[in-house]
Amino acid sequence: MKRLKIVALMAVLGFFASVVSVKAQDPAEGEQIFKNNCTSCHAATDEVVIGPGLKGIGQRRPIDWLVKWIHNPQAVVASGDKYAVDLFNKYNKTQMTAFPNLSEGQIKSVVAYIDAQAAAPVAAAAGATPAAGAAPTEGSANGGMMQYIMVALLLIMVLVLVALLSIVSSLSKLANVSPDSPEVQDVPLLKRLAENGKKLAANSAFKTGAALLITLLIGKATIDAAYGVGIHQGYAPEQPIQFSHKLHAGQYQINCNYCHTGVYKGKGANIPSANICMNCHNSIKRESPEIQKIYRSLEKDEPIQWVRVHNLPDLAYFNHSQHTNVGGLECSNCHGDIAKMEVVQQRSTLTMGWCIDCHRKTDVNTKGNAYYDKLVELHSKDHKEPLKVQNIGGLECSKCHY
Repeated sequence: MKRLKIVALMAVLGFFASVVSVKAQDPAEGEQIFKNNCTSCHAATDEVVIGPGLKGIGQRRPIDWLVKWIHNPQAVVASGDKYAVDLFNKYNKTQMTAFPNLSEGQIKSVVAYIDAQAAAPVAAAAGATPAAGAAPTEGSANGGMMQYIMVALLLIMVLVLVALLSIVSSLSKLANVSPDSPEVQDVPLLKRLAENGKKLAANSAFKTGAALLITLLIGKATIDAAYGVGIHQGYAPEQPIQFSHKLHAGQYQINCNYCHTGVYKGKGANIPSANICMNCHNSIKRESPEIQKIYRSLEKDEPIQWVRVHNLPDLAYFNHSQHTNVGGLECSNCHGDIAKMEVVQQRSTLTMGWCIDCHRKTDVNTKGNAYYDKLVELHSKDHKEPLKVQNIGGLECSKCHY
């Protein structure tokens, strides 16, 4: 009897140890793993996407079973496991992707993240604020340039006012005859207006003011046109396949990294191949005319001719991973709220001034990176503001130009 008590006690302790082990994992790490690998097929709630909702998965299945399932779902189904077989049949025998590279600790972190999502109040998500050090929004991107433009417009207004005063002075000199005098009363109105117009046109002050006003208007139009050269803000080309980011990134919350595989680790974000599309659409909406275009592309072994929306000139160097991975910037900082776009368009100007303004205002993401410790220490001796990108060479020409 004593031995049975010891065995029972060990079993209870083992159960609580496993629960504590799951809870002790890092939900932040789990969130990153979940968004990068799972959101295309699963939601952290009860909602069914392609596979079942994962809310409460840590209570529904033991962690050992989850590890085996995630590492090799085909093997678990083939073993005859009733829960796995029922799950496989319920969801149209769609085979789940295996993730053998995820460690047990990482899987526990994912479970911890899902449990945290279930416990977190909805209001907290709705009231979330942007992370500190985030890049400036489009509205504040060109603050420095706007100051110069406002000063120039003020100067133009002063010059226009001088011209108008000159015209008023000329008109007052021409109107030296009282309207009530017999000479004026006998002359028809149209004739008087024509005569006064001729006199006004012959007046040197009026001609000078009018010429100045026309020159200023032409100059402003020329400057506006020059500043617009090479800027494609608002560009939203028609794509060969009508792909909705509002549906995929918004409603289904598929992480950008799932399709654009280089977003966190490459110089560019990469355009997804048709094979990535087929991870889901080999069983979803196969009959759709737009999805059929993907099938035809694969049958002919021809890539889909997507039209590029965001583009920088060859003279500018830009590294995507440096901003998203090291800098910790969200995609929306540069691309706008993609999750709400039915058709993707270029929201930011992507000009040199816009980039520089961002480097002047954005805090360097130094948290947890020992590389910056000495730089932060030296910077703090002479400055009260946090370390900005401009303080680590973000305004040097050679950073962006070869």
